[in-house]
Amino acid sequence: MKLIYGIKDKPKFGQVIVFAIQQLLAIMAATLVVPVIINTSGTMPEGAPAMSSAAALFGAGVGTLVYLLFTRFKSPVFLGSSFAFIGSMCAAFAGAVSAQAGYLGLIIGAAFAGLVYVIIALIVKFAGVKWISKLMPAVVIGPTVAIIGLSLAGNAIGDLQTAPAGGSSYVAIICGLVTLAVTMLCATFGKKMVRLIPFIMGILAGYLTATIFTVIGNVASIDALKVINFAPLTGLFTNFSVESIVSLPDFTFVEAFKGIKDIDGAFIGTVAVAYIPVAFVVFAEHIADHKNLSTIIEHDLLEEPGLHNTLLGDGVGSIAGAFFGGCPNTTYGESVGCVAITGNASVVTIFTTAILAMVISFLSPFVAFVNTIPSCVMGGVCMALYGFIAVSGLKMIQKVDLEKNRNLFVVSVILIAGIGGLTVSFGKVTLTAIACALILGILTNLMLGIKDDKEEK
Repeated sequence: MKLIYGIKDKPKFGQVIVFAIQQLLAIMAATLVVPVIINTSGTMPEGAPAMSSAAALFGAGVGTLVYLLFTRFKSPVFLGSSFAFIGSMCAAFAGAVSAQAGYLGLIIGAAFAGLVYVIIALIVKFAGVKWISKLMPAVVIGPTVAIIGLSLAGNAIGDLQTAPAGGSSYVAIICGLVTLAVTMLCATFGKKMVRLIPFIMGILAGYLTATIFTVIGNVASIDALKVINFAPLTGLFTNFSVESIVSLPDFTFVEAFKGIKDIDGAFIGTVAVAYIPVAFVVFAEHIADHKNLSTIIEHDLLEEPGLHNTLLGDGVGSIAGAFFGGCPNTTYGESVGCVAITGNASVVTIFTTAILAMVISFLSPFVAFVNTIPSCVMGGVCMALYGFIAVSGLKMIQKVDLEKNRNLFVVSVILIAGIGGLTVSFGKVTLTAIACALILGILTNLMLGIKDDKEEK
């Protein structure tokens, strides 16, 4: 798809705000849910204050700004809460003697992970990126990017079919498919502004459909038709106060500073072991995301602004995000997919999205509204988002000669390992299916290329 707005383009102010809201909606659900998963994981000490989703959103905004600074505003991608570190975050709380120490462990762990990125960035700075291209050519990166999208397919379909307790999955599917249909129609046939905001149009259409079903269900007392739970919104105004409009997120560092006295060398070692190996896994996903984005914008980000700068931005941005929200950040495939579908690669949009994320984290009504968007509606959007990520990866191997057994086996191993969900655990550290697929792909490519080191594209 030809870009409508390039990296350096600056849409009009009103358009930028709308584009930023669209990016925010694309990444917000995943960013907000990571703290929720930790809160319900059973590793939080009894009586400990819950992690704040609003703080995680603020941290994502801060992390993205840091990333943009390090990449000199040349890479249009948003950083959000990383799912890869969920196990590490649970380990930080499980190994802490107090809740405050656990929160401090989140920051220390993110610092360890960020340090890994800094070290790799220094190696890349002096050794260049050619070894990366040789180690991970298109035949390896292409199917790996495809796996990133395909591995999320189950999440999208699961959300599409999700209805509240007593609700009908058929009604949920209808709402999700309305969302998907409007998104596709706007992206394909929309004129001017409509074509640039297909996700907003799709979500609004799906939300309206779900609202109609819910209203009918409430009036007729039919639970099967109730799709939306408006409690997060109505609860704000039951006892109206200033806090119901504007509230300060519970930043991680506030609790963390109270736990300094409760940490020791053993705990720091536990946190290091939990975070450092995962950082190498996320590094592989960092490469894949930036290779994918490079293909979409037709500009090699590994060369300019350079892999060392994207790594520094991701690493330091992750530390900054964890300082405020507890969650290490990573580049988001949803953000990349949004760029691909809309043709809007303007970095100004990403910058505005980051600012908007920080501002909105203080606005209780907006966060509450997002929490009322039914899973089925987001599932409809994600079918398009994750599908585009998968297709972007497959496009990378269009010029790869799959008549050659070497290439055929590399792609086959990556796809089957990734789709099959191959994972390997070493204690509390788990290599994700994407990481395992990438590693197997690299090893297969190297093994079968022993007699022929000529790079195949």
